[in-house]
Amino acid sequence: MTANPALAQLEFLVGAWDMELSDAAFLAEPDAKALGSVTFEWAGQGAALVMRIGDAATPAATWIIGRDDAEADYHALYADDRGVSRVYRMSLRDSTWRMWRDTPEFSQRFTAQISAEQAEISGAWQKSVDGGNSWEHDFKVRYSRRFPA
Repeated sequence: MTANPALAQLEFLVGAWDMELSDAAFLAEPDAKALGSVTFEWAGQGAALVMRIGDAATPAATWIIGRDDAEADYHALYADDRGVSRVYRMSLRDSTWRMWRDTPEFSQRFTAQISAEQAEISGAWQKSVDGGNSWEHDFKVRYSRRFPA
């Protein structure tokens, strides 16, 4: 369990997950799927949650998730092997996981549903290049917990 009570709600994420990306313009074929792996682990004895994406099939990315205990939402720092770095807001309410980033040049938002047994997460990313005035589908993603956890 995390030592930071502000992150206790994220405990179910800790472990290894399989990832499937689909319906993405950046994949070679419209119906192509990219499979990868994701791990969540505590950093700093539970001070933050680290999400690592990537293996031979997918680009590497690292998310560091934390929260100011005076705020309801989380913050997520993102960096990947393309040299991209971003800051997102994040919420987890009931069975809905959301992340969003609002900037004039490139905004993104993610909404996913967490299964009742917390073993599968299915969602989609959207993007905007006009400050959030119009949105378009970016890609779908599904995370499935590996068993045993």
